[in-house]
Amino acid sequence: MRRVILAICATAVALVLLLSFKSHTQSAPSAPAAALGSPSPGASAAGGATGPAGPAKTVTGAAWPTIYGPVQVRITVSGGKVTAATATEYPAGTSRDVQINAFAIPQLNSETVAAGNAKIDTVSGATYTSQGYLGSLQSALDKAGIS
Repeated sequence: MRRVILAICATAVALVLLLSFKSHTQSAPSAPAAALGSPSPGASAAGGATGPAGPAKTVTGAAWPTIYGPVQVRITVSGGKVTAATATEYPAGTSRDVQINAFAIPQLNSETVAAGNAKIDTVSGATYTSQGYLGSLQSALDKAGIS
């Protein structure tokens, strides 16, 4: 009988401790707009800048829906290569969205420029944003005539 009471008490204590556990959440970083992929000063949203490989063309992909909100990507193409990529729209409704995307968006932007296509890795912990980014990126690449 004592063992049963002891087991019930131990289970109750463990359950209370488990339910009262609060995971640590970081405060949302205040990332500068440039880190999240805002166009750089002097970048033309309409394209037309002339570089060594000819005129640059800026194309915006379709807004790709995710369960947290749409993601939209703008790319700049010069000489048939992606020279810049920025996410113009992404989920930012909660502090968690801001935290995730402050990390994920710059990483996705830089991988896009490095790869020059939509064959980039998703960012761990930002699966929905990554999938939306890839969808919008592919849309922009299709509009720009890059496979």
